[in-house]
Amino acid sequence: MTYTTNEMMTVAAARRLKNGSVCFVGIGLPSKAANLARLTSSPDVVLIYESGPIGAKPSVLPLSIGDGELAETADTVVPTGEIFRYWLQGGRIDVGFLGAAQVDRFGNINTTVVGDYFSPKVRLPGAGGAPEIAGSAKSVLIILKQSSRSFVDKLDFITSVGHGEGGDSRKRLGLPGAGPVGIITDLCTMEPEEGTHEFVVTSLHPGVTREQVVAATGWAIRFADNVEVNAEPTDVELTALRDLEARTAAAHGQAPGEA
Repeated sequence: MTYTTNEMMTVAAARRLKNGSVCFVGIGLPSKAANLARLTSSPDVVLIYESGPIGAKPSVLPLSIGDGELAETADTVVPTGEIFRYWLQGGRIDVGFLGAAQVDRFGNINTTVVGDYFSPKVRLPGAGGAPEIAGSAKSVLIILKQSSRSFVDKLDFITSVGHGEGGDSRKRLGLPGAGPVGIITDLCTMEPEEGTHEFVVTSLHPGVTREQVVAATGWAIRFADNVEVNAEPTDVELTALRDLEARTAAAHGQAPGEA
C-alpha cells in the first residue's frame, strides 16, 4: 500500500509506545499516534488524558480533552487534580506524548507564541498540562511536522522544558525523569545524544535524504554515526490508521484526512 509522509510519521511514533506502558496523551498528533499504537502493536497501553479518563479506548479521535468519547470508553474517570498530583507527579506516568509548534535542539517546546510575547505574530493554544507532563513523566515523546519554522535555533518562548540548555541542565533544574527521548517527524526520528542531550537524527523515513532534513531544520542538525532507515508502514498499520481517521471524520463532520 502506498502511504503519505504524515502516515509514516504517525506509524513511526506509534511504534515507540511500548505495550503495557502508561501514557499521558496530548490532543492532536500525539492522540492519533497513541491510539494507533493501542489498535496495533500495543493493545495493553493505558491512555490517560488530563481531564481525568484513565484507560481511554476511543473509537474516534477526541476533539479535546473534554470530549465525552474519552470518559465513555475509559476504565475509570478521576478528578483532574488526581491525574496530576497522584499519577503524574507521583511518578506513575511512563510516557508523556506531546505535540509542539516549535522545538529546539534540546527538546524544549513552545506552544505559547510565535514572535514577541507582548506583540506576537501568532498566539498559540498555550501550555495546558504540557509543562507538567514534560517535567514529571518518566520519559517524553514529541511528534510534529518538520520545517525550519518549527525546528528553530532559539524558541520564541519556552513553554515546556526538555533538556534545558543541554548537558546536565535538566538535572540541575531538579526535574525528574529522562525528559524527551524521541522526536518523531514526517522526515525522520531524532534522539538525544548521550552527554550533550542535543537531538541528533538516528533514523530516516524511507526515501528521505539527509539534505531534506538539513533544509527543514533551523539549526546545524547532526546525524548519528549509524543512521537507520525506518521500516515502511505495514498494511495492518495503514488500515487501522485510515479506518480510525475515517471514523473520526464521519463522527465530527469532517472531510477525510482532516481527522
